[in-house]
Amino acid sequence: MSADGFWDNQEAAQKILTERSRKKETLDRWGSISRSIEDSVVMAEMAIEEDDEATVRELEKEAAGLASEVRAYEMETLLGGEYDSSDVVFSLHAGAGGTEAQDWCDMLLRMYLRWAERRKFAAEIIDQTPGEEAGLKSVVIEVKGNNAYGLLRCEKGIHRLVRISPFDANSRRHTSFCAADAIPLMEDDGGLEINQDDLKIDTYRSSGAGGQHVNKTDSAVRITHIPTGVVAQCQNERSQHKNKETAMRILKARLFELKREQQAEQISEIKGEQKEIAWGSQIRSYVFHPYNMVKDMRTRHETGNTQGMMDGAMLDDFIWEYLKLEAAERAKGNGG
Repeated sequence: MSADGFWDNQEAAQKILTERSRKKETLDRWGSISRSIEDSVVMAEMAIEEDDEATVRELEKEAAGLASEVRAYEMETLLGGEYDSSDVVFSLHAGAGGTEAQDWCDMLLRMYLRWAERRKFAAEIIDQTPGEEAGLKSVVIEVKGNNAYGLLRCEKGIHRLVRISPFDANSRRHTSFCAADAIPLMEDDGGLEINQDDLKIDTYRSSGAGGQHVNKTDSAVRITHIPTGVVAQCQNERSQHKNKETAMRILKARLFELKREQQAEQISEIKGEQKEIAWGSQIRSYVFHPYNMVKDMRTRHETGNTQGMMDGAMLDDFIWEYLKLEAAERAKGNGG
């Protein structure tokens, strides 16, 4: 930062500052965890010498919390992908199941927002399409935080719900599906050039919740890249200009992802396997009836704490298991 000419290129300087900040955050976290462990060991030795049972019980509780922090830190060391440290555009799309699926989409949105809050990530709804009766047909959120993309890319795929439908007067069991997708938001556009003549820009009135100013002006913006058909839209701001900026940022991310797909044979590096949002294609099943269980089809990890899962408290367990599986497969592929 003190080198001659460092600030001449503001964009390049900002990129380095962002990288520095993320690396510093990682190191500071490890330093904090290490100091806490050292302090606990010293306290434990003193408590044992003085036969202080109350302090020992207190330290046992602290140890459980420290173990959770260490695991979370270790989980992030498994994130070595090129874009894993990036912010992310995360989207949910209701699939087969009608109103049931749209309600399921809304439930998953709540789960991910609560998970983001627990991780102290900034999460903002960029665009949403309400269902006819309840829930959401689709929703797009922007999640900002260290390794946001690396963590949420583990959630890409079809999520299946089995429960007694609150919308069925006969209280029958229904199965619903919702697709999750994640796209990294890079600090730069990767050299992507967009011809403005290839863009179709539409404005319209917001359809989501937002108070008295919603639906009074055409502030929502939809941008279509005509050659590819890729679409991005935003309606969360009152300002049309701000919505256009956000939509353009998301469009660039989606076009860059498409470019990567076309250039690479291993599409899963960015996009992941695409499947129909219906039977037989889910990555995870959430069962609320006749028993309570959430089970991942890839790792076989499961929990009976469905309420904790839907509150976002158990999601890291599933991400952790997936990252371990991914690391094992990667090591196997490298001959490790």
